[in-house]
Amino acid sequence: MAETVVITLGQIDQLAPRALPVYRAAFGTEQHFLVHFGIAASALRVSHFMAQVLHETVALTRELENLRYSAQRLSKVWPQRFLPRGPLDPASYAYDEVRLANVVYGGRLGNVLPGDGYLYRGRGLLQLTGKDSYAQATETLRTGYPSAPDFVADPDAVLSARWCLGVAAAIWIAKGCNEAADAGDIVEVSTRINGGTVGLAERRRWLARTRAVWRDERQ
Repeated sequence: MAETVVITLGQIDQLAPRALPVYRAAFGTEQHFLVHFGIAASALRVSHFMAQVLHETVALTRELENLRYSAQRLSKVWPQRFLPRGPLDPASYAYDEVRLANVVYGGRLGNVLPGDGYLYRGRGLLQLTGKDSYAQATETLRTGYPSAPDFVADPDAVLSARWCLGVAAAIWIAKGCNEAADAGDIVEVSTRINGGTVGLAERRRWLARTRAVWRDERQ
């Protein structure tokens, strides 16, 4: 039987030399989550998991989704919502994170109350987004860790060193990413994590780097 893959802080420093202290602390003490959810069972799974994490957090330097977009960028990121193709004037939402989050995330992803779009914006290692995802993380994590917080009631708990790795692992497994990683299908992994293939080229580059760090000895 293959040995459990352990991610060392030296490997974190190699891939993400400016990693935030909270993330270094999580990888230093909380890798039991990766074992529990089967991610640490193979180098291939760890490589795919870390490639997505490194992309979503900009090499472990970001906790919260950055929604400070220029008007020009808004029209490219959400072309169906903002002029010239969509109905909304991007100038009215530029650099306004609260208003932008509530319009692009409100009324979907489980966000039904005023302000939900901003409250449940992207957080943590896999940028958990939408009230439904916060609820899913709670439900899945509590299958093995009954004391896990209710992330819907306390969304910032997603950012804690104690739970951030567990949340990422729980969402990973809830979306069936171990199976997609086993197949070596980065397009499928990315789609399950992100809902599409935004940033696919960069995710591929990260995967090439993580595969160089974590590679089965028999390969």
